[in-house]
Amino acid sequence: MFWRDTYIVFRRQLRMAVRNPAWVIIGLMQPILYLVLFGPLLEPIAGTLGTQNAYTLFVPGLLVQLSIFGSLFAGFSLISEWRAGVIEAERVTPASRTALLLGRILRDVLQLLVQSVVLVALAFAFGLTGSVPGMIVGLILAVLLGAACAAASNALALTTKSEDVMAPLLNSIALPVLLLSGILLPMTIGPQWLQTVSDFIPTKYIVDAVRELFVGDFLTLTTLWGVVWTVVLVALGLWVGTRTFRKENA
Repeated sequence: MFWRDTYIVFRRQLRMAVRNPAWVIIGLMQPILYLVLFGPLLEPIAGTLGTQNAYTLFVPGLLVQLSIFGSLFAGFSLISEWRAGVIEAERVTPASRTALLLGRILRDVLQLLVQSVVLVALAFAFGLTGSVPGMIVGLILAVLLGAACAAASNALALTTKSEDVMAPLLNSIALPVLLLSGILLPMTIGPQWLQTVSDFIPTKYIVDAVRELFVGDFLTLTTLWGVVWTVVLVALGLWVGTRTFRKENA
């Protein structure tokens, strides 16, 4: 029953996304613009950044950026559904409250996976080289991070029930994460105080881990920390999201 309910919700959400793919396209355009317009600027200074291939350093950061920004705004569609009475209608069904959340997250995960594959494929055309198995594992970490962000976004949407409140709140969270995670440039080139502050940002460790994986370094402490933080954030996001759904539908 649980998996059937999850599939029904997922199928409905996927149909809605296919009918209106604007968010999928918009979410993909930002990292592609960074890749096309910002990536070439890193090629002349790749050696000073500690790499022979600038895109091996840059693309993992773009993947994490896509995971965070693409998934944090997933909750806006939930606000629309709440306003249209969809959530109220789901409350009277015997469907599992966890399935109501998981079906939506699976939709976001599938979208993110497609976007990530397109981004990496395009990066190969620009000169990306590295370990293909490592890239696959890195994609998995990025998608799992996206699942955590999508769960948190849905929980926030049900809590605020307002785009006017949710939008500035998400921007105030996403911008410091973007700057302090070393997504565009590694934090090692910054001053010591900035590196110290960034040590408190979990996504920094995920970015570093994906970069290590892209060059084929699997068994390193950096990779281990990235995996640990990914698991922690996924567990925390699902717990918060499920708890909010159950509370809302109680």
